[in-house]
Amino acid sequence: MPTPTEIRLQRAERRLEVKFDDGSQFSYPAELLRVESPSAEVQGHGPGEHKLVAGRRNVGIVAVEPVGNYAVRLTFDDRHDTGLFSWDYLYTLGRDQERIWHDYLNALAARGLSRDP
Repeated sequence: MPTPTEIRLQRAERRLEVKFDDGSQFSYPAELLRVESPSAEVQGHGPGEHKLVAGRRNVGIVAVEPVGNYAVRLTFDDRHDTGLFSWDYLYTLGRDQERIWHDYLNALAARGLSRDP
């Protein structure tokens, strides 16, 4: 999998921008990163345990902390900070962002939930 060559937090835009060594670059909305956090709180502890996180339209990222040579820990302004975003996970999330976002919006609508707090 590609590895990041640059990671840039755009606080005002609530986005994380990542460039990879294969030339790919992705711009992730903070909301997407929060609701798809790789943490056990969001993903659960096993297959089929993914939890739908609503009400995060205005979430921001307050810190990006490197974890070894394989991941970053993102701290969100709702105090969520337990997910380690590996390079593989970030790349896959960026590559499949459109489908993941579409699925998220459909899941919210199906449950009568909102992106708004």
